[in-house]
Amino acid sequence: MHAQACNMNYKGVFTMINLFTQYKFKGMQLKNRIVMPPMCQYSVEKKDGVATEWHYLHYVSRAVGGAGMIIIEMTDIEPDGRISDYDLGLWSDEQIQPLKRIVDACHAYGAKVGIQIAHAGRKAEDAIVPVAPSAIPFDEKSKTPRALSTEEVKGLVEKFRSATRRAVEAGFDSIEIHGAHGYLIHQFHSPLTNKREDEYGQDLTKFGKEVIEAVKSEMPEDMPLIMRISAKEYVEGGYGINESIQFSRVYKDAGVDMFDVSSGGEGQIAAWGRPGTHAAYQVPLAKDIRDALDIPVIAVGRLDDAILANAVIGNEEADLVAVGRGMLRNPYWSLEAAKQLRLETTVPKQYSFGF
Repeated sequence: MHAQACNMNYKGVFTMINLFTQYKFKGMQLKNRIVMPPMCQYSVEKKDGVATEWHYLHYVSRAVGGAGMIIIEMTDIEPDGRISDYDLGLWSDEQIQPLKRIVDACHAYGAKVGIQIAHAGRKAEDAIVPVAPSAIPFDEKSKTPRALSTEEVKGLVEKFRSATRRAVEAGFDSIEIHGAHGYLIHQFHSPLTNKREDEYGQDLTKFGKEVIEAVKSEMPEDMPLIMRISAKEYVEGGYGINESIQFSRVYKDAGVDMFDVSSGGEGQIAAWGRPGTHAAYQVPLAKDIRDALDIPVIAVGRLDDAILANAVIGNEEADLVAVGRGMLRNPYWSLEAAKQLRLETTVPKQYSFGF
């Protein structure tokens, strides 16, 4: 399923892939391998979950700046599923059109657009009483969540389904399910946070599987489903890469087409388990998932250096690379990367004198 290390050009000559090699995945064609990952803006001032002018300018500027794919920040399936009340939502049809405006504009500048749909679970900071698989708080400063009933869990699956319907109506090119960073799906498949005795405790992947199946049921056949996972928990008793390969295989069989591989987020980090801070520290995790499951992956985490990001692609460690902080600093990171690497890309004619 991976992109090949070499592509054949129009003259029949094989060329090595790089950061600016096109990438086709199911029905989605990307002009390059550069992804703007989901990064919360906490900018919905009216607290109604509706995208604002800030979101429009923020995302469309990265499309102008050359990103091949933009993934809209964590967008929640219900009000109490938000990290904060300033997050985006997809629980209401009123939230569709402002997102569609962003998607249409990004398309006009050559970028494809995904959206990350999610529920924060016990990490919903502004919920009066957060919900979770089990009544275990994140830390001593956090609210103690209420354990969901079995029927409530099934109801949340349906809310993921409804949010996906709205995302498809808004014109997104892909859907990303957030199963990482200690949010609700992660809470279900982590033995640290799922102490249930019902069917969702007997099979820690059951909630994730049902969400995947519900989401897929609303998506066009050729639309890729991405899932963000934390491939490693940096806490005592947390899971590691072997366990994440196992649950990712289950999620792949349920319908995931690509994994966005991150790490951490569940529980307070123990001193012995602190993650690395060096460049590309999560890339080996992405490569392990890619190799074990024969599935495309997005690598993320301190990949702001264009030479390094290009090497991740050229060395077949990942199929796409996500550049987060680099794009927060510079909307035109992709154009700068092409200039630095001396690789061809399309520059807006208005900016051509700069490149």
